[in-house]
Amino acid sequence: MNNASRPPLLVIAGPTASGKSQLAMETAEALDGEIVSADAFAIYRGMDIGTDKPPVEDRLRVPHHLIDIADPRETFSAGAFAEAATAAIARIESRGKTPIVAGGTHFWIRALVVGLFPAPPRDPEVGVRLATQWEADPGAVFRRLEAIDPDAAGRIGARDRQRILRALEVFELTGEPLTSHWRRHQARARFDPLYVAPNLDRHELYDKIGARANRLFSSGLVEEVERILASGVPHDAHALKAIGYREVVEMLRGQCDLETAIENTIRASRNFAKRQLTWLRRLRDGTVHWVAPAGDGGEPAVIGLWHQHTKGRQGQ
Repeated sequence: MNNASRPPLLVIAGPTASGKSQLAMETAEALDGEIVSADAFAIYRGMDIGTDKPPVEDRLRVPHHLIDIADPRETFSAGAFAEAATAAIARIESRGKTPIVAGGTHFWIRALVVGLFPAPPRDPEVGVRLATQWEADPGAVFRRLEAIDPDAAGRIGARDRQRILRALEVFELTGEPLTSHWRRHQARARFDPLYVAPNLDRHELYDKIGARANRLFSSGLVEEVERILASGVPHDAHALKAIGYREVVEMLRGQCDLETAIENTIRASRNFAKRQLTWLRRLRDGTVHWVAPAGDGGEPAVIGLWHQHTKGRQGQ
């Protein structure tokens, strides 16, 4: 595959609470760019506090795309994101601006850059059986996935019911684990990506995760979830599976108190960060360039990498 024949794309990824949004802001201002959000839950309207969306003043300074475009009653898929993001990138480039994809939903980023492999159609009978098994013992179902496809289990995590059951369904229908399908997938990449991510010490990252969770709760996360539920969004909606929202729903249903909800949010966020870091280390579509955080030299480092990545492409 000839990378030079594909359009370059700047992707600022990284684990939750690592400061990638601020790094994207600084980079976008330096490059006269616009940001395409790759956050699977910032896409939903009304979910502002828990997703830690960029403040309005930031969105006035730098245009942001794919934020607040879906109703939380809906489920927005990776394929829908890839289609919408590709269109947004084209519009940004048509204005002579630099598109910058920024976010931590790495499966969506891969769907945008590489495309999705043609998975087998769903089998309702298998789906119902797996869902019943999940209701009876979610832990046992996840351990089965770990035994069949440890790589997929590591990427997905133990609480993502939808993706766990789909991975097991693909295995039952094809006799191959999901990871094998991905590795064999030879779809032509749409872009030549430059991946960059803020580099934080693990302890510093965990401190930021804890501080972020406490800030979100003190900023009104519980009240936000109450408003969402009062608007008619069911408690089991996909949008409310987001970290923080899920824990608040559990609290509101009497399954835990506020202190436990905050602790569970911090724990889930740390586990999610571990999975995000694993994805970046195992990236198959390119190399991640780790840079200093925003405000500590990250932005000029990204600019230098971007100029090097795009060198010689003018006039192609």
